[in-house]
Amino acid sequence: MGRFTVWDYVVFAAMLLVSAIIGVYYAFAGGGQKTSKDFLMGGRSMSALPVALSLTASFMSAVTVLGTPAEIYRYGAIFCIFAITYGLVVLCSAEIFLPVFYKLGITSTYEYLELRFNKYLRLCGTVLFIIQTTLYTGIVIYAPALALNQVTGFDLWGAVVATGVVCTFYCTLGGLKAVVWTDVFQVGIMVAGFSSVIIRAVVVQEGIGRIVNDSYYGGRLNFWDFDPNPLQRHTFWTIVIGGTFTWTGIYGVNQSQVQRYIACKSRFHAKLSLYINLVGLWAILACATLCGLALYSIYKDCDPWTAKQVSALDQLMPYLVLDILQDFPGVPGLFVASAYSGTLSTVSSSINALAAVTVEDLIRPYFKSLSEKKLSWISMGMSLFYGGVCIAMAALASLMGALLQAALSIFGMVGGPLLGLFSLGILCSFANGIGAFVGLVSGFVISLWVGIGSQIYPPLPERTKPLYLSTEGCNISSVNLTSTENPLTTIFSTPAAERPALADNWYSLSYLYFSTLGTLITVVVGIIISLLTGGLKQNTESKFLLTKEDFLSNFSWSKSETVSKVEVLSFNPFTVADEGTDNPAFSHIEMDVASDKDKANGLHI
Repeated sequence: MGRFTVWDYVVFAAMLLVSAIIGVYYAFAGGGQKTSKDFLMGGRSMSALPVALSLTASFMSAVTVLGTPAEIYRYGAIFCIFAITYGLVVLCSAEIFLPVFYKLGITSTYEYLELRFNKYLRLCGTVLFIIQTTLYTGIVIYAPALALNQVTGFDLWGAVVATGVVCTFYCTLGGLKAVVWTDVFQVGIMVAGFSSVIIRAVVVQEGIGRIVNDSYYGGRLNFWDFDPNPLQRHTFWTIVIGGTFTWTGIYGVNQSQVQRYIACKSRFHAKLSLYINLVGLWAILACATLCGLALYSIYKDCDPWTAKQVSALDQLMPYLVLDILQDFPGVPGLFVASAYSGTLSTVSSSINALAAVTVEDLIRPYFKSLSEKKLSWISMGMSLFYGGVCIAMAALASLMGALLQAALSIFGMVGGPLLGLFSLGILCSFANGIGAFVGLVSGFVISLWVGIGSQIYPPLPERTKPLYLSTEGCNISSVNLTSTENPLTTIFSTPAAERPALADNWYSLSYLYFSTLGTLITVVVGIIISLLTGGLKQNTESKFLLTKEDFLSNFSWSKSETVSKVEVLSFNPFTVADEGTDNPAFSHIEMDVASDKDKANGLHI
């Protein structure tokens, strides 16, 4: 096997350099970052295409680049059913959540919770988000660095610190605009990395027909599995139903994603960005699937993982790259750059979202006297701070990776109850603060119960259905090829006698259903408690709800939006006035919210 050459490092460094230059450009372009709104929201002037590509990029972390092909290699192409899921997710986000967030003109999604319920729920949402995101970024930086390091000898800490520092650098200087435009560049790199692998694999295997044929006979084209059992890890139903809830929690209400499509210059552009992003998601899914099938086709007789050539499944892609692309200087470097592009785009959007949430939810409400200029400096400071935190979390991941991974999967369960909380607010006019809070807590408790249970008693192999991997064609003279089972399961699995009855039915629930469970319990409990505590008596303003007009205005966007855009053009962009005046369409709405807030919630704030 080859190792990394100078050219590979050059390609990788060039990717980091271009990202940094984009950050510097947006720090000074257009008069720099005058207000915190410029810094966190790109001045609400983004157009649909870059935002769409940016959403695609940050969804696609290095975990996708390295993990999805390995997932398809191990479990087959049923993962493709996610194409349907993504369609449903984008539809829900664009038609249910986006209209409400956009018309309120908010910066942090958790601001909505205060406007609709009370400030304590806003605080809950903010704190959960901050913990979840910092855990996640730590793993996202460290895991791919480790996989690439073990296969290619690419310097581990050099890569972690370089990506962390470059990321923090352009987030701190350029704000949201830099994040979005570096993401656009990084999507290009990712597609290039994937394509180089696919093209070379097709050449090595003498045509795509052979890859498909091998996959078919190896049982890898298992698209249709309509088993309704909710305990099976991936079936048509778990992916379409469970996956939709899991991903809507990310696209519909997660600050990292919402912040970007709310930064679009009109609601039409915001919706368009989500729909274009759908095409991006499909393209990436197709690339990853092809890579996974090519992996199988090339290694069908000699699985490097069972043969102990690589120590974990996510090292298969780098292994393949060095195997088939070692004669092309710089191309393995392009693949590594594409994996790290995934990391950079995810981490940068997380940093920017964390800064936005901290400034909007924890600083602005309690320090009223701060000027916009000061707030924009504070936002930059927060970006710098969270960049440091993310690198620290990566260091923590290296010391206790398994623990952090468990913590993350447990916090991933936050998404379900939070989605339930927002759905209550947007869809049920009678939901009140008490109902929402009790619903959130009960959804959270049950999610945690299943989640921690499934961490302690991992589901049995007949639930996950790994497909057969062969090592017959390997010409390695070694004795240890007898064990073909996953080395990890042998460590964790408890003897059959110790598994309680709950472990094989309740804890074995497909991981995609954790979110679904959390959402449904939050909504149901929230509705019941709200009705019991006089939710029907309260009067909720229609701007906090999804109304018929929000849906119908899809068909008449051209008239209404041109008017408001004309006003914006004649507006003097350099006066720093109150919030909301950047976009005349929102100014009066926001002013109203500010003045009625004390009375509207019946809580004196």
